[in-house]
Amino acid sequence: MAILHPATLHPSKAELLADLLTTRSWGELGELRLLGAYRFDDPEGEVGVECHLVEVGETIFHLPLTYRAAPLPEAGEDALVGTMEHSVLGTRHVYDGLADEVALECFARALAGEQQQAELEVHAPDGTTTRREPTVQLRLEVDEGEQPPSLQSLEDGEPFTIARTLGDLDGAVRLVAQWDGGEGVVAAC
Repeated sequence: MAILHPATLHPSKAELLADLLTTRSWGELGELRLLGAYRFDDPEGEVGVECHLVEVGETIFHLPLTYRAAPLPEAGEDALVGTMEHSVLGTRHVYDGLADEVALECFARALAGEQQQAELEVHAPDGTTTRREPTVQLRLEVDEGEQPPSLQSLEDGEPFTIARTLGDLDGAVRLVAQWDGGEGVVAAC
């Protein structure tokens, strides 16, 4: 269960995503349109894992981010996207999810059929709690006659791929994201 708080963020997620896309060699300059996002739960409850789908021009980018209360030890310089001030949680260190082991483990569990996307629960300052539907729905697709890999095999190095851009990723086992107006494979093996 992803617990969300109504909060002010500075910079905004859209600003961080735009900065990510303009500072990486695989990114693209242009007007960014947010299509939606989905989350995974960190089993330890420490790291926020949120994956954004954004469109720039004709390209749809899949941008997994992690949110941490403290810097990620030994993370490469390109791993850090930036920091944001969250009005409820304080300073959050935002990392490229493809460089964060917690996010990679979430994708491995999802491809093994052992983790679903997180349910979203909003905790208001007055103590009320409401559920929010995610703007992106995930589903696991497996070709006929195939089965998802075991989590152990993925942890032992069986390869899987997480998409940066949607449109050309395929495999016998696919994690498919669906949003208002489209769908695409975000991870596969």
